[in-house]
Parts: sequence; C-alpha cells; structure tokens
Amino acid sequence: MATIYLTLSAKADKATGLHRVMVRFKHGKIDQRAKSAIFVLSEYWDSEAQCLTIPRFRLMSNEQRELCERLAEDNSKLQKLKEVITQSFIDVGAGKLAVSGNWLTSTIDQHSFPERFIQKAENADFFTLFEYYINNRKFSDWRKRAFWVVYRTLKRYSLYSKQTLELESINADILRQYEQYLREEHILYDKLHKIFEQVPNSRKPEPRGQNTINGIFTKLRTFFLWAIDNEYTTNNPFRKYQVEECVYGTPYYITIEERNTLYKTDLSKHPQLAIQRDIFVFQCLIGCRVSDLYALTKANIIDGAVEYIPRKTKEGRPITVRVPLSATAKEILARYADYQGESLFPFISQQQYNIAIKRMFVEAGITRTVTVINPTTREEEQRPICDIASSHLARRAFIGNLYKQVKDPNLVGKLSGHQEGSRAFVRYRDIDEDMRKELVALLE
Repeated sequence: MATIYLTLSAKADKATGLHRVMVRFKHGKIDQRAKSAIFVLSEYWDSEAQCLTIPRFRLMSNEQRELCERLAEDNSKLQKLKEVITQSFIDVGAGKLAVSGNWLTSTIDQHSFPERFIQKAENADFFTLFEYYINNRKFSDWRKRAFWVVYRTLKRYSLYSKQTLELESINADILRQYEQYLREEHILYDKLHKIFEQVPNSRKPEPRGQNTINGIFTKLRTFFLWAIDNEYTTNNPFRKYQVEECVYGTPYYITIEERNTLYKTDLSKHPQLAIQRDIFVFQCLIGCRVSDLYALTKANIIDGAVEYIPRKTKEGRPITVRVPLSATAKEILARYADYQGESLFPFISQQQYNIAIKRMFVEAGITRTVTVINPTTREEEQRPICDIASSHLARRAFIGNLYKQVKDPNLVGKLSGHQEGSRAFVRYRDIDEDMRKELVALLE
C-alpha cells in the first residue's frame, strides 16, 4: 500500500518564521522524499495526524478567526497535495507515467508551479491543452470532475465524427454537431462500444436535458476564453454560437413541520436509515451543500456554530460561512459525539445517501405531490416528493424556510454561502401561498 508521510523541516524560514512541509512517499521498493511549497506554523502541527490542529476559542477575536481560517486553508492545501500525489501514482500504475528518480519532486513542482510546465500553443494540441487547463486551474474537486466530463464527451465525439479537433478549426458548425451528439449519445451507446472502451464513462449515458447541455457548453466556452486570454488561439467559436439560458422550476422543499415529522419518525427497525435521517435533518438545519457536509469534521464546530468555507467559493473569493447551531442540531451532534471517524458523522456514499433520503420520506409519510420541470423535456410534471427527494432538498429546505420568514436574500445568503446579489434567490420569490396573502393584506 502506498503511504504518504508529512513532516516539518527542522529549520524555519528566516523571512517568515514558518516551517516547510516535507513529503515522503513509500510503496514497496519506492521510497522518495521531496520538499513541498507549503509553509506552516509549527506550533499548531500535529505530527501524529500529519496536519495542523485548529484551536477552539470561547470568544473569538478577528485575529483568532483569521488564524483558524489560515490553518484550515493550509490543511486543505496539504490534503490537495496528497490527492495529487496519489492520482499521479495511479497514473503510473495505468502506464501513463514512469516512476523516475525525481518523480515525487516533479509531481509536487507541477502542482505547485504549473506555469513552469505550460506548453506553448504550437506544441499543444486541443486535448493536451484542455488536460493542462483542468489539472492546473484552481478548481474545486467537483468542478474539476465536471470539466473531465466535458473532456471525455469531446473525445468520444471526435472519435465518432472522425474529426481531429483543433483550437483553430473548431467553429459554430462543429459546436452544433457536438450538441446533437450530446443529445443522442445514450441512443448511440450500443453502437459505440469501441469508443466507450477507449474513453470510458462511469456509467451508461442517460438522456441529457437542455440545462445539462448548457452546462457543458458553458464550461467549454470558459476554456476557449482562457485559451484566448493566454494567447493560445484567437479563435472563439462561441461568437456565432449562443448558449441557451437554463430553465428552472419553482423550488420545492419540505416545510419545518415536515422536517420535524421526519425527525420524530420511529426508525428503530431501520437503525442505519435512522442515522442517515439524523444527518439529513442536520443538513436541513445548516443548509450546506452535500460536498461541504461530507467534508465537515469536529474542528468545524466552533463556539456553538458550524464554520466552513464552501468548496464552490474556493475558486474565486473564499468566504467563511458561520451558522449557529439550533437546539435540534446540537442534539444530533451530541448523539454522535463518540463517533471516532475523521468526518463529523458516519457518512455513506452520496449515491446511497440519496437512496436513503427517498426511503426515509416514505417511512415518514412525506409523499405529497409537487410540480417540477422535467430536465429532459422541460415540461411540467407532477411527482411525489419522496420520489425526487435528494440531499440538495435539505439545502433548499434551509433556504426556503428562512426566506419565507425574513424575505431578505442577502441575510439568508450569509448563512447559505450564496454571494450577495445571487440570482438563485429569484426562484424563491414565488414559493409560498402565505407570502402572497401577506402581500395582498397590505392593501386592506
């Protein structure tokens, strides 16, 4: 088994007083050491856990808050570095790379100083440059995965259409052909076994709705704008290709009463489902995305509140979200205080979590019908809420129930992690009959 060890350099940097993090990689006969580009405060280093310990303060000053944020950010950098090293070694095992004597140093340097390894336009074909873009931009993990989806579908389209995609030759006509391929890939799947063997997908492709296709093209457009800004090309095929606006229905969410019903439902016959129910209710009470929920540890609980930096904001201007814990949230935390895992709760895979949410809704009798937009046909349809419930419903329940009470998107956004002026709240303006009645009553 491959193992990554992190230690601190013995001497501090003369200018900053910080200690450099040193890396050692061991696997079988492979034993390499390298310097990282990460410098940390040695007094908070936990040599056993190989990370920084974030202190807890009863009354946190601005300086102490900044310290905690800095330590959390450094821990994120360390975790990301370990993931990059692990992925590089996986690529070695796949025959994509070779373990040279300086493999570890080279891997760390490419991650820390990507500008040193960028290829010039005349030497970089379309897919090589796209790979570089994905690997070296400061993307969150979920966004990076989304770009890899675009990359793989482009690869399959290239093989299917027998076209060599190049930065200078991609035009609006090719984009329209690519769009048609995205619509039909699930139909063509049975005829494309050889192509899917070369460029595999995690699962059999399903019909794509217009919003999904819009998302793919938005990411491709972002790549082209980056390539133009960095003088890799002057070609912008999106000048004559318009990406459609996404269409969303009115958000549906569970009420506070339904959430409480779910929490009080006796699931003693289904103990594992009861655990996931507690996690879902906790998510309803703090409103974070599931990726942020799964990243929470006990260190995120500070002075009666949960604090975290949403992964979605880490690419731009990171913001710290602080949500005071309600009595119910504290009760749930206390129930799992003895849990010894690294995460805050005993999480299961996100896919299984979503399945469990649907089951718990049925057990709690939360089966009312809601109107939704079919993502593929864009037509309205009525569905039982238990059939379409997922982890994101917890976030909507948090936002919707708060917005119903205060009707101030910026105030709610402080707790949900939305940027000020976020257009997401436009969809929450028409969500409740009681709000309509209150407005009409103002005319009396």
